Amino acid sequence: MNGVIEALHIHDEHNRPILSHTYTSRPLSAAHLLPLYLEHPAPRPNLIYLPNTNPPTLVFSLTHANLLYLATSSSELEPLLVLEFLHRVIDALEEFLGAPVLAHKIEENYDVVAQLLTEMCDAGTISTTEPNALRDVVEVEGLLGKLLGSISLPGKSPSIPSAPSLIAQNAPALPWRRANVRHTSNELYADVVETLSVTLAPSGRPIAAFANGTIAFTSKVSGVPDILLNLTGPSGKHNLKNVMELPVFHPCVRLNRWKENPGELSFIPPDGRFILAGYEVDLLPFTNGKSGNFNSNSLRLPVSIEVKTGLGSTGSDFDVRLNINRSFFGPSGSSASGLSRGGGPGTRSFGTHHPGSAASPLLQDLVVSVPLPSEVRNLSDVRPSKGDASFNPGDKQLEWHIPNKELSTGTSYYSLRCTVQGPLTEEQEDTELNGFGFGKDYSYDEPYQSGANQKPKEIEGSSEAEKDAKKAAQNKILMPSSASVSFSVKGWLSSGIKVESILIDSRKSRGIGEGIKPYKGVKYLTISKGGVEIRC
Repeated sequence: MNGVIEALHIHDEHNRPILSHTYTSRPLSAAHLLPLYLEHPAPRPNLIYLPNTNPPTLVFSLTHANLLYLATSSSELEPLLVLEFLHRVIDALEEFLGAPVLAHKIEENYDVVAQLLTEMCDAGTISTTEPNALRDVVEVEGLLGKLLGSISLPGKSPSIPSAPSLIAQNAPALPWRRANVRHTSNELYADVVETLSVTLAPSGRPIAAFANGTIAFTSKVSGVPDILLNLTGPSGKHNLKNVMELPVFHPCVRLNRWKENPGELSFIPPDGRFILAGYEVDLLPFTNGKSGNFNSNSLRLPVSIEVKTGLGSTGSDFDVRLNINRSFFGPSGSSASGLSRGGGPGTRSFGTHHPGSAASPLLQDLVVSVPLPSEVRNLSDVRPSKGDASFNPGDKQLEWHIPNKELSTGTSYYSLRCTVQGPLTEEQEDTELNGFGFGKDYSYDEPYQSGANQKPKEIEGSSEAEKDAKKAAQNKILMPSSASVSFSVKGWLSSGIKVESILIDSRKSRGIGEGIKPYKGVKYLTISKGGVEIRC
């Protein structure tokens, strides 16, 4: 696959083209490409083949912050390479323009964006994508320079760009780190974030449970530091290789060191914040080496959920119950206070007992989402024990928000009771349409006096029981089939992985200075964006 990227187009949320950058050849224009792309029904794949264009074209797409990025190629090209390039373009734009990347930022800084796209891809071949290396070759004019540039001063000569030979001579040996880095305060921060994906059976037994982790590192150290970060698992470092599955690393990480000693990340970091590593953890590991025989008791979640359906005399009620596992949190671990970095130079725990630290995790942003069948017309009664619950008839979604201040009270159990309403029957439709009696037929054909031999009415008790049974059977299809929980826990990781230490090798480092001990800090965060789901 020796193909190249021919063009990059960026569209705003209204599908209006705001930037088109051509690398090589004569690719499709943005006005011609967008209708062909929109012809495909949503959700559209990241790779679309257009066989009817001349020449046939591959379209790679990515949507981020309501902006649509389209890259085209008329030759065979590795899809993951182009998609990763689009991600790198977004990262570079956020680095230079600020996050989030908005349409007006691109339009106001087109000179910077054009330099970035030219440096990142040379004639369709991907080249420099590291933000630190781009800082050395992309010229960003400050606010004062833009102000003076708009004023015509006498005797002012235009600025002469630096020669390519000088840039090549001053280029750093490490492509991911800028040359001559200087900081007044030396700091090293590690943020470990895990995203939960758990599926539970109606009984509460876990069916599948995974955690996708990311280690974000922030380095603000002068010179060229050589850093060693030690990770440990719930049972120590010896089994960490089996716990962290599918690890991926930044190019600065020395892979041989990791292979020899799993858990040791040795690297020279880029300047600033970057993604150091990523991994996946199976929270239901196999036991005894037998497939399907896993230890479900090893899964510990801060929040458990239970859904009971078909309640009430007519089976039209359902109940959602939440249980907060208070053993996860310290005495103030569920308060809504903020979180600050902990740990000074040389500390190993990197934190104290404030809410949100590893010693006192902090539960926040608790939301329960219950999708309902399309036959549900409305919820006549929504009764949460705490928080606010609302039903959106448009997307048939019930959301229950529990504020952080309610979580700080120490309550462990919360419940939500709801009553569903199904489609209107013919009698109900007549009542709804003719509520004031308009349009009704009041003709009366019966005699004015009832006959003496009229049969008595049936027993009302038996008829009511039959009606309730019939309603219960009808309401069964109106019950929810699943419910999901969203939350965030600061100071806790579901995998049990921890940062044991962050060390600087003074022998290998250059330009740091004698006796300088950087300030170190570590944060842990677990996020569930609807990731804990129970089937009903």
